[in-house]
Amino acid sequence: MILYNVTVSIDSSFSEEWLNWMRSTHIPEVLETGCFLECRLSKIHGEEDGGRSYSILYLCPNQETLDHYQLHFAPELQASHTKLFEGKFAAFRTYLTVIEEFKPCR
Repeated sequence: MILYNVTVSIDSSFSEEWLNWMRSTHIPEVLETGCFLECRLSKIHGEEDGGRSYSILYLCPNQETLDHYQLHFAPELQASHTKLFEGKFAAFRTYLTVIEEFKPCR
């Protein structure tokens, strides 16, 4: 399992517009690629002055599927994000491979 995390810091004055667009357009478009099993949108606490930070965490079944997404879908989806919010955000991406899962005993 691969966790694909996108961390975005958005100018506070555009954060509501950005959140609405992420919820209604961008995240559904990413999920429609069929490359991800689910997505979690989270607010990061402890933000810096002038910005709000968010984590968009996608769950991907394997590296091959993530590579396929990066090659065939990511450039266009990232370009549409940049076009709408250019100069108003900073983003970085992190890839994590799940090596083991732990669940509470019940």
